[in-house]
Amino acid sequence: MLRWFLRRREGELGSQPSLGGRTPAVPSGTRLYVIGDVHGSISLLQELEQIILEDVARSAKIVRLVAVYLGDYIDRGPSSRAVIDHLIRNPLPDFNRVFLMGNHDLWFRDFLEGFPVGEVWLDNGGEATLASYGVELDPFLSPEDRLDHARRQLLAQIPQHHQTFLERLELAFGMGDYFFCHAGVRPGIPLEAQNPVDLLWIREPFLSYPGEFGKIVVHGHTPQNEPVVRHNRIGIDTGACWTGRLTCLVLEGTEHRFLATGANTGG
Repeated sequence: MLRWFLRRREGELGSQPSLGGRTPAVPSGTRLYVIGDVHGSISLLQELEQIILEDVARSAKIVRLVAVYLGDYIDRGPSSRAVIDHLIRNPLPDFNRVFLMGNHDLWFRDFLEGFPVGEVWLDNGGEATLASYGVELDPFLSPEDRLDHARRQLLAQIPQHHQTFLERLELAFGMGDYFFCHAGVRPGIPLEAQNPVDLLWIREPFLSYPGEFGKIVVHGHTPQNEPVVRHNRIGIDTGACWTGRLTCLVLEGTEHRFLATGANTGG
């Protein structure tokens, strides 16, 4: 399976976000914790949330806490069902939480609704999600019948509140000088007019674009060995299901820094 890990490119890490020559900021009195792609890794998610709570406890009073999850809650890792259950139970009760959709979450939702995405989804980690719901693929059926049988099993197993969670996922979120989405944006298109396909799937020309997007784009989707900070974007997918490193970006005032399972990285 092709894994979209990119090696660090000179000048990407250690850069500072800049918007029109000034340092971007979030509203005063607000701290955002932005969580990267979980991919069925419940133990890493719980570990990171504990790190977040400890970080909050060490701080002076904060008026508003916001947690933004960048999507791809499922697939590849062994505990997709447990991840959704955990998020629905609200492990960060003092936070305003924003759940964005990832392309894997869309595949899952489309499969449930009967769209023909099964083979592509299974080839990209969907089989692990089925297994987490107790669904096994029948090797004695034809490919088409095998997928239909799996879908019927899944519909019998998945709780309604899991389907509601998937249906309510948002495509993007903005606060202050930052714009949050799963994959990225199409250069030259206003943020409010972005195509949902790009918000969920884009890599190039977004990743290498040298210009500004109107806000600093914070995204996941493309795994890196470490968080990537460029002047116009911050990428925080560190391939949790492969590396054991689930990353969180912390934004407060004009400052940014990172928390992660396994290690803390300064901003």
